[in-house]
Amino acid sequence: MTDVAYKLVDRAEWEAVPPGGAYAGSAVDLNDGYIHMSTSAQLAETARRHYAGRDDLLLVAVDLPSLGEALKWEASRGGDLFPHLFAPLPLSAAREIRVLTVDADGIMQFRDGAAGWA
Repeated sequence: MTDVAYKLVDRAEWEAVPPGGAYAGSAVDLNDGYIHMSTSAQLAETARRHYAGRDDLLLVAVDLPSLGEALKWEASRGGDLFPHLFAPLPLSAAREIRVLTVDADGIMQFRDGAAGWA
């Protein structure tokens, strides 16, 4: 497995978490009972399927080892294993945060001018 996964987050939801706090998850996460994340290989398809046409998002790179036993790898789309967090996501687990929009075609457009995902 990898040490880093990615979470696409509504910027206002993330910024509403107090310093030192934890992100409880999106409405979908709360409904499903865990926080959905993607590996780098899964991220572009996750953006296309679930975030197309959304703006003012954040891409949060999450340090997986810091999450402990609350992190589970579970089969999902096409049998791929996805990282699922069965606890709120501590802000301290964020390694990097980038502002982006996912255009109507599902391509991530980063505020720094970069497009797509490598």
